[in-house]
Amino acid sequence: MHRHRPAVLTATSRLMKPAAAAFRHACLPAVAAAFVLHATNAVAQSAFTVTSDSFRAGGNVDNAQVFNRDDCTGGNRSPQLSWHNPPAGTRSFAITVFDPDAPGRGWWHWAVAGIPVGTGSIAENASGSGALKKLGAVEARNDFDVDGYGGPCPPPGKPHRYVVTIYALDTADLHLAQGWPAEMFDHEINTAALGFARMVVKYGR
Repeated sequence: MHRHRPAVLTATSRLMKPAAAAFRHACLPAVAAAFVLHATNAVAQSAFTVTSDSFRAGGNVDNAQVFNRDDCTGGNRSPQLSWHNPPAGTRSFAITVFDPDAPGRGWWHWAVAGIPVGTGSIAENASGSGALKKLGAVEARNDFDVDGYGGPCPPPGKPHRYVVTIYALDTADLHLAQGWPAEMFDHEINTAALGFARMVVKYGR
């Protein structure tokens, strides 16, 4: 059957009038472009994204989210975050906040795992208020040696970047415990990640 199919197509093309054939060839680029545009729009509409009432992508961190120890005197309130269109198969969510501009390997400010799949947002100060614990989530020990959120507190000089990432995970339980190191959380989160949504903010003194 497969060997006869090209012959049938050739016969059909021979029966096509020249004007009809020309019209078809003229329309093909437009049809192809429309298909690509439709596919692109579908992908854009279903993209996994994160938004925040506390942070603006590319903007400066407000004092409410800055650390509150040593010579930093912020509110140390974890940011409000919302996420949209997680990938199919998502069974839980995780959050990390990381400073890649800190000396050495960078600085972990926050890592959370075990956020239930039905959750689409967390309120500001969910870390300090106990709201994450009520959801059943667990928080890592950050590089300030504190469990939960620790806001920006870079040394004076050039502003640092803070990478905020929401992960969609393929498991509901990473078997992580409250207070384990953030770097361990990050490793386990990445092994189970189906996708992520990210924004970068900055802060300097």
